[in-house]
Amino acid sequence: MWALVINPVSGQGNGARLGTYVAGYLNARSISYEIIIGRNPIDQADLLQKFIDKYPDCSGVIAVGGDGLLHLVLQKIVPAQLPLAMIPAGTGNDFVRTLGWSLTDIDPLLEKALSTKPRSIDLGLVDGEWFGAILSTGFDSVVNERANSMSWPKGPMKYNVAIAFELPSFKPRHYEIVLDDRTISTEAMLIAISNGRSYGGGMLVCPQADVADGFFDVMVLHPISKLEFIKVFPRVFKGTHITHPAVEIVRSKKVSIVADAVAYADGERVGQLPITAECVRGVLMTWMP
Repeated sequence: MWALVINPVSGQGNGARLGTYVAGYLNARSISYEIIIGRNPIDQADLLQKFIDKYPDCSGVIAVGGDGLLHLVLQKIVPAQLPLAMIPAGTGNDFVRTLGWSLTDIDPLLEKALSTKPRSIDLGLVDGEWFGAILSTGFDSVVNERANSMSWPKGPMKYNVAIAFELPSFKPRHYEIVLDDRTISTEAMLIAISNGRSYGGGMLVCPQADVADGFFDVMVLHPISKLEFIKVFPRVFKGTHITHPAVEIVRSKKVSIVADAVAYADGERVGQLPITAECVRGVLMTWMP
């Protein structure tokens, strides 16, 4: 028995389309499953927990949605030690990008999940909350706050419009960053604590991050001018921004940050700092190409 957890509104309806496809895929192979669609995220989490309570030894969870659904599902399946197959149906799909699966052809992922054993990868844990890809604070969190309040435009363009709104008035903030072996006291524009490689729909903020090495890659963007930021920003989509002198990347198993700022993880609001995050090795079972 599988749990098929679907967010039908992911990717402007892409979740409903792919969820229907996955259900048909399972039916054609006579594989037992139960569809879980909630009225809202809280309801969906409750329904998933009831399924897990009913089928503690189930085959696992197939989640059809974006990084928001990933974040919700992780909170339930990690304690239950259930494997996850994440079908990319959202706007960003950065966790699936990190794992290395195609964003358009989902058959290889389904085939592997239904026929092979999963492998263990790392997750981040921030103040009791699991995350798969990236925990961040600074300019991108300010942009997330703005984007979440906007009804237009839809899709990835919303993030770019929010950047245009927020950049003119944005100012670096002071951060106290406590790592495994040292403390960094600095002004910064952005800090990304990376288990995965990308966020924001393919921005390779930490291109060398590895989900199976037991460490976070921590990227600190020290203050630069607005003009320089506009020049450097496009490089993040290829990961070449890491050679810029204002970019510092360090590795640490545990990270604590104190500042007057908010944090986001997998695109979901964590809340006000201070925060403490730990890279927990091998805690999620999933499939990779």
